[in-house]
Amino acid sequence: MEALMSDSAPHAILLCAGLGSRLLPLTADRPKCLIEVGGRTILEHQVAALRLAGVGGITVVGGYRFDRLEAFAQARWTADQRPELLLNPFYAVSSSIGSVWAARHRLDAAFCLLNGDTIYDPTLVADGLKRVQAGLNLFVEPLDGAETDDMLVRLDGAQVVAVGKDLPAPPAQHRSLGFVVGDGREGYARALDHTVREVDGTQRFHHAIVDRLAHEGVVHAIGFDHGVWTEIDRPEDIARWTASPLP
Repeated sequence: MEALMSDSAPHAILLCAGLGSRLLPLTADRPKCLIEVGGRTILEHQVAALRLAGVGGITVVGGYRFDRLEAFAQARWTADQRPELLLNPFYAVSSSIGSVWAARHRLDAAFCLLNGDTIYDPTLVADGLKRVQAGLNLFVEPLDGAETDDMLVRLDGAQVVAVGKDLPAPPAQHRSLGFVVGDGREGYARALDHTVREVDGTQRFHHAIVDRLAHEGVVHAIGFDHGVWTEIDRPEDIARWTASPLP
């Protein structure tokens, strides 16, 4: 196994531009990443987990209520600790792939992409980053019954062969944790460019890039046996997490 991060940690890209309409009225005046869960915003949970895992460079791609994101970052972190903020001005007319496009200058070296609405146990992040291999990696866990919003994953051994929300539940037996890690050498930026050029390209989830590369070559699955993580899509997700918070 060839480790990805023998010398340096990847630069993290957090995709936080969306409207978060399913969390209304909580998101009426702020982006979803600034919703508090267990006393901290989702963004703070993510930044803390990444930094505990040794990831120093962080870019947050915002869109909806970008002014609130800027104000929060200014107040929360000193200049030397503050994540880089990027605006995706097309957040209302594109899917998450538009936010990846806004941060494409970060894709030529080691990087990790995180959905901006997901809280991860810091030990999960650290463990996963220690196990990534050269090329592209996707964090996954086994399905114990697919849910509506799951990004489904089909594996062949330890390799990802297909990713999508519309894969049949069998033979797709895993779900994505929304965490992608690459080393800048696997053609991710090229695949991004090809995908957004398609007729419906800007409407694709960023996992479409992983799916494209899985069909072209090797994408490694970094497996967790039901690791501790929570995607915050609806108010009940906050209530569920609050009832049994991360360690």
